[in-house]
Amino acid sequence: MSKKVKIGNLIIGGGEKIAIQSMSTFKIAQVDKAVEECLRLKDAGLDIMRYSVTDEQAAKAFALVKKKEDVPLVADIHFDYKLALASIDGGADKIRINPGNIGSEERVSQVAQALKSAKIPVRVGSNSGSIEKEFLQKYGRNEVALGESALKKVSQLEKYGVNDIVISVKSSDVRLAVKAYEYVASKTDYPLHIGVTEAGREYHGTIKNAIGIGSLLLKGIGDTLRVSLSADPIREVIAGKAILS
Repeated sequence: MSKKVKIGNLIIGGGEKIAIQSMSTFKIAQVDKAVEECLRLKDAGLDIMRYSVTDEQAAKAFALVKKKEDVPLVADIHFDYKLALASIDGGADKIRINPGNIGSEERVSQVAQALKSAKIPVRVGSNSGSIEKEFLQKYGRNEVALGESALKKVSQLEKYGVNDIVISVKSSDVRLAVKAYEYVASKTDYPLHIGVTEAGREYHGTIKNAIGIGSLLLKGIGDTLRVSLSADPIREVIAGKAILS
């Protein structure tokens, strides 16, 4: 069983209810539209909302959106560690980051210290399109390479004392995604965020996610999920509820 992690007012892992997550289709700088969308998704069954924080304007907007919503909010950071720090200061309930692409160890350390001070979790992971060369050369493009790539990112934060971590190992290949999650679940007790990435339009994407997510849930693997679709995110939430039921 996975360990428990607190995301805002929500507890995941340790046998708690599996949480449904989605991602905004609006730039967060469109504060009113972002809030309206989140409330609509919450009414449909959303538990966690993720926003991309791509620049300083987005980081400032994140803080404004946070004041207007009671759904746990995740700040999605790609390269700039300063945006991670700003989002944490702005009230993020969780951040998603790749410690390998934000620069020096000093920057990783600063983000780690901010996470610990704010007592919020971080999601790290890998996907089949961005596995590091060292793992591809050692294992080939398979579940071990995908899983070890994610676990490396975990270790980069653990060494600074961060242990409220959620892991994802996504792929557009359903079989690979399932095997990678099984591999990681056998190696750690951190909560897992499950899903099939780049699944496509609503019909085909829902089928792919239902097979992948459903297979994992039947094995007791998964603590949060996102049905990733090229569609209105409310369809992701509805599909997620249907899979869980």
